[in-house]
Parts: sequence; structure tokens; C-alpha cells
Amino acid sequence: MALITRLVASKDFKPKVKVYLDGTYAFSLESDVALEAGLKPMRELSTEQLEQLERANKLRQAISAAERLISFRPRSEAELRQNLTRKGFANDVIMQALDHLRQSGLVDDVAFARYWAENRAAFRPRGQRLVQAELRKKGVAAEVAREATSELDDAESAYHAGLKKARLLRKSDYYEFSRKLGEYLRQRGYDYDAIRPSVNRLWREITQEQ
Repeated sequence: MALITRLVASKDFKPKVKVYLDGTYAFSLESDVALEAGLKPMRELSTEQLEQLERANKLRQAISAAERLISFRPRSEAELRQNLTRKGFANDVIMQALDHLRQSGLVDDVAFARYWAENRAAFRPRGQRLVQAELRKKGVAAEVAREATSELDDAESAYHAGLKKARLLRKSDYYEFSRKLGEYLRQRGYDYDAIRPSVNRLWREITQEQ
């Protein structure tokens, strides 16, 4: 048994509680872990209780690390798992953290896939096939990726993706315009059926402007 002789709340950016056992500093806990455990001076802790505190603290740290990542943008479950693994968390802790985040609604690959597809359509247009590949690379299941991109209109998307490039090519003849813009759109995942009408539409608009 070990006796808690002192508890000190740190004033760091990340609030922690320093725990002193038998008059000596022993370890620090996340503040909410210490609070939930009901720690107070003169309380005795068994070896099993100390181990439980350590596990609870690791779990809280893993959840906090994942929440920080999610605060920048939504993440797939695989992305979070990879990041937590790189940070050195044990697999069982990662699984518990992800389970907690799923139950809290903070991890949802279906919602993430929709977010990614909508974000691409609005800000960085890509072909449906390429967006699916991006989602698969982020660990999203193939069926989820297909469903999330099912409403993307490649022809309209290719038109918007090619607008800026088309203006840069406005002094080109049709052959050069078609070749360069077509290649540009192919690199962004569009197929011939989306590229051809978009190239022709943009060529008409560019020539009319002139």
C-alpha cells in the first residue's frame, strides 16, 4: 500500500495533478482522471489501484490526443489509429480510445467520407474515382467511399476544376487547349466522358470572352 501525502495541481497549459506517495513525488495524472478517482491526501492506494490509475491516465491522454487532431479537421478511424500508434500508445489503449470517440460521435467514417467528398467538390474538385482513392488511402472502406462519392457530378466538377487552367490557356489554339486542359483534368481523376464536354464548354466560353 502507498499513502497519498500530497496532491499538487500544476499550472501548466495542460492541467495535471502531481501525486506524492509516502512523502515523495510519484507521478502526474490528467486532472479529470484524478478527479474521477476521488484522490485525496491520506488515502491509501493498493498496487492494483495504482495500475488502474496508470491505465486510466493513458486512456485519457490518448483520447485527448485524438480530440486535438479532430479539432483541426474530421479524421477517419484509420488516421487516428495510425497517429496514436506513432505517439507510442499501446494497441489496447488505442482501441478503448476509439471506442469512446465512436460512442461520442467524434469518429464516424461514413460522416468523414461525406465531409471529404463535399470538401473536394467545393474547394478542390477531383474526379469521383480519385476522391474514392483518397478515401481508401485514409482507411475508409470501399463501399463507404463509393456511397460518399455517388452523387458527385464528374462533368460539372471537371468544368469547375478546369476554369482557372482554361484561362491560362486562352491564347492557345483549340488543339493545344484541348490537349493541355485534357491532361490537366485526367491528372485530377476525370475520365473521357467528363473531360470532353468540359473542354468544349470551356473553349466556347474562352473564345466568346475574346
